[in-house]
Amino acid sequence: MREIELFNTLQREKVRFVPQDPERVTLYVCGPTVYNFAHIGNGRPAVVFDTLFRLLRAIYGEKHVIYARNITDVDDKINAAALEQGVDISQITEKFTAIYRADMAALGTLQPTLEPKVTTHMDDIISLVGRLLDKGHAYTTPDGVYFHVPSMPTYGQLSNRNLDDNEAGARISVDGNKRDPADFALWKAAKPGEPAWQAPFGAGRPGWHIECSAMIETNLGTTIDIHGGGHDLIFPHHENEIAQSVCAHEGAPLANIWMHNGFLTMNSDKMSKSLGNVELVHEMVERWPGEALRLALLSAHYRAPLDWTDELILQSMKTLDRLYRALDSVWNERVEPVLPEGILTALCDDLNTPKALAELSMLARKANKAETFEDRKRAKAELLGAGLLLGILGQEPQAWLSRAGATVEDGVTAEIEAMVQARFEARANRNWAEADRLRAELAARGVEVTDGKDGASWRFIS
Repeated sequence: MREIELFNTLQREKVRFVPQDPERVTLYVCGPTVYNFAHIGNGRPAVVFDTLFRLLRAIYGEKHVIYARNITDVDDKINAAALEQGVDISQITEKFTAIYRADMAALGTLQPTLEPKVTTHMDDIISLVGRLLDKGHAYTTPDGVYFHVPSMPTYGQLSNRNLDDNEAGARISVDGNKRDPADFALWKAAKPGEPAWQAPFGAGRPGWHIECSAMIETNLGTTIDIHGGGHDLIFPHHENEIAQSVCAHEGAPLANIWMHNGFLTMNSDKMSKSLGNVELVHEMVERWPGEALRLALLSAHYRAPLDWTDELILQSMKTLDRLYRALDSVWNERVEPVLPEGILTALCDDLNTPKALAELSMLARKANKAETFEDRKRAKAELLGAGLLLGILGQEPQAWLSRAGATVEDGVTAEIEAMVQARFEARANRNWAEADRLRAELAARGVEVTDGKDGASWRFIS
């Protein structure tokens, strides 16, 4: 079995991934709160963990990987939207759940194996809160039920915080009945006009963190293989999930590996609704091919921050032009996809997508140079296999290349690639004057050339 290494946030290092049961590999990722459109920052974890899902399925088999991505369909923001529009919360949540699924599908994500919803797991949530009360890890107040953080001495290991840090950084609570500033809500007492469910500890609705703990327990088990989400969820959400689940299950870990993707910025600024720089996936897929957006999201390592710009998307479009053109050159050969060794190796190294894309570029060059029937078959099989792993190259080449405006761009790209190749050959022949002339001409066209031992690569910089 191929070895995978993943960065475990809990251990702060890359570790070998060893599933508890190779016949049932479990992955849980925190999904959307469905009250509005998803922005491109929400799209990053969906694409990152979809890529991991594809990798795990390739190694362990499609039937042996269970990927759950939840839907939060009860929340303060959902309640506020329903109240403002004078409708039941289900009308808000069903609308935006459908939109979210369509938007993520446009980014090339596979449908998760399971998509648990909070409202269909109320009995499980109530049971879990009751067990925490029985075990002395929670207590009731007029405002609901709280988890008592000091009851778990190891609280804070994921985020590297101790109890003193939590108390010093905690906001002064409006609820004077909390025993400790760091305590958090497991169950919120019913408020007039809001949806509520009956429970032994009073009518109300769940807190945010308990929902995921209960859905994981019900659908995947006490301890799962991998838990994922955005970096912003490490504290308090994932830290609190751990506290609830570990205390309810006699110390058993919630997940063996914790993975978190980095932040997305917009033109070097933090993405924020208040700054007006939030890009909605629903609108972006009207302007750009979803495949180009996906490739742009994969262009940086998942743990690194990614600056989102139109230039990044344009470069992804040009990369796909080159890839589809290479695929088109071998398209007539009938083959089954083959998973390329270089792509697999890169993805098994903590989802190193930049390295995987570099390997993919090499495969495209091999396809362009393929002359024999066997070389063309192999090139097509590897390009298609790489596409399956990365979630791209799923169209027929001409479907991509014939899109509006592609013909002109392809001609420009082909001309630039010819100049880059001519410059590379001039350097190989030590014709420095000709190489410098071509580099200057390329720079005048806004093209930056990077020389490597296997050839030269280029990108538009203006």
